[in-house]
Amino acid sequence: MSEPEKNADSEAAGHTPANGTPSLSQAEPRPWLPRHIDQAFLGQDGLRSGWRLLLYLAIRKGLLLLLGVVVYWAVPPDMLPLWADLIIEFVMLIVALAPAFLLARLEERPFGAYGLPAGQAFGKLFFVGAAWGLGALTVLLFALHGAGGFEVDRLALHGARIVKFAGFWGLYFLVVSFAEEFYLRGYTQFTLTEAIGFWPSAVVLSVLFAYLHWRNPGENFAGLLGAGVIGLFFCLTLRRTGSLWFAVGFHTAWDWGETYFYSVPDSGSLAPGHLLRTSLPGPGWLTGGSAGPEASALLFVVIALSALAFDRIYREVKYRSPGELTPGA
Repeated sequence: MSEPEKNADSEAAGHTPANGTPSLSQAEPRPWLPRHIDQAFLGQDGLRSGWRLLLYLAIRKGLLLLLGVVVYWAVPPDMLPLWADLIIEFVMLIVALAPAFLLARLEERPFGAYGLPAGQAFGKLFFVGAAWGLGALTVLLFALHGAGGFEVDRLALHGARIVKFAGFWGLYFLVVSFAEEFYLRGYTQFTLTEAIGFWPSAVVLSVLFAYLHWRNPGENFAGLLGAGVIGLFFCLTLRRTGSLWFAVGFHTAWDWGETYFYSVPDSGSLAPGHLLRTSLPGPGWLTGGSAGPEASALLFVVIALSALAFDRIYREVKYRSPGELTPGA
């Protein structure tokens, strides 16, 4: 094997890059450091993954505080609440992405290694994921309707407001999906996988995904459990496709369908500007109660069937982490 080929293989495996320059995750031995410091902070490949993850979270927290102050002083108090919420979600997107851009430079990795390769941006995986998301939600609500747990009364919007709110909620949930997916299954999943493996990381981060929903008004335990299960399904899609684009599309379409198109509570909240007047009659275990269909017993059936179908269609494991060179299902 030629020297360029060796360098290319080493770089693909997460070792010293072809230019020979050590990075945050790829460094030469450090005999000049005290041994206890070396072992605590540095491994054979440089700064340990746990410290890199803490660095990501610390930068994210500092940036969130800074932008929070900026938004507080820049946003007029009379701004419509929906637009103010959209600005906040853009802030959450920025604080998820920006630290990873910085760390990608320090680690000498392409940003796409963390789950959002630019070459796949809004391509086939995104739109297939969106179709799966809206389709899975439709199956869930049709099943609820058949069981007497979901009823449509009439249109709640008319004229241009139908298009206006469809577009607003589409943009809103696209931003939300990017922010949540990258924060929980982008840099964090990639780096934590180096330390403890893909599926242990997926479980930890899916529990965190569920926990982040507990403050939502109207949320309940079944809804939190449902969020965690959906999070694990998103991890499966990341594992098999090698990117977050399918999950972002699914997440966007699912939330848009709940909030706007089918006009049901999304994680405990019934938002304004929804298309229909609907109701969820029936027992809480069936309808999800105040949390909405994400807390329905039928949700777990739909997500299980979605995962089974996805597992049969997308069989190859494409996710790669430098700390996990031998892929497994």
